[in-house]
Amino acid sequence: MLLLQILTDTAAAAHTATNEHASINLFDLMMKGGWIMIPLGILSVISVYLMIERFIVINRASKVDPGFMLNIKNMLLSGKTDAALSLCHGTNTPIARLLEKGIKRLGKPIKEIESAVENTGKLEIYKLEKNLSYLGIIAGIAPMFGFVGTIAGVIRIFYDISLHNDISIGLISAGLYQKMITSATGLVVGIIAHIGFHYLNTMIDRVSFQLESTTVEFIDLIQEPGNEK
Repeated sequence: MLLLQILTDTAAAAHTATNEHASINLFDLMMKGGWIMIPLGILSVISVYLMIERFIVINRASKVDPGFMLNIKNMLLSGKTDAALSLCHGTNTPIARLLEKGIKRLGKPIKEIESAVENTGKLEIYKLEKNLSYLGIIAGIAPMFGFVGTIAGVIRIFYDISLHNDISIGLISAGLYQKMITSATGLVVGIIAHIGFHYLNTMIDRVSFQLESTTVEFIDLIQEPGNEK
């Protein structure tokens, strides 16, 4: 009977422990990381917002109507400068603004036109890179915050040991939770921000190449015989 009672109590305890583990959700687990999870949570929200916002802006800037440049070329060859300017003004893309700046400079020395177009291209790239540096900063400091949480967890472990003069797993588990959860969260936030930063920069490089190609094509166009100003 005693053995049966012990087995029953053990099974009940195991069942209770299983239910307790099953009831722990992700939020409860994250909260075991301590106060350091607050700045990490803020950094994660900021990084996600920046990635989505910059992706939408850069993706919109990279979309160019294949017939746009052809229409501009035909208008300029036909001497319809005002129509070309109107088309550029009504098209909300970096390439359109670049061409608009160049068309407005027609009649001036070619070097001045080329300089104006190149400066406009640099300005458009700068607009696309707006706030992107913050994403790079988050990629660098998020793991550092996780490391701070690791140090805080270790301190908590030694403090609990000194307070109770005991090294049981139940006593040090809180510190271990804080140590491991903050480290993992910091790394995850940093990795996501790092990937987003480099992916968005790759998208910007493609837009930069489009602008450079358009600049070369535009300068070649206005230097064609019969179009030199």
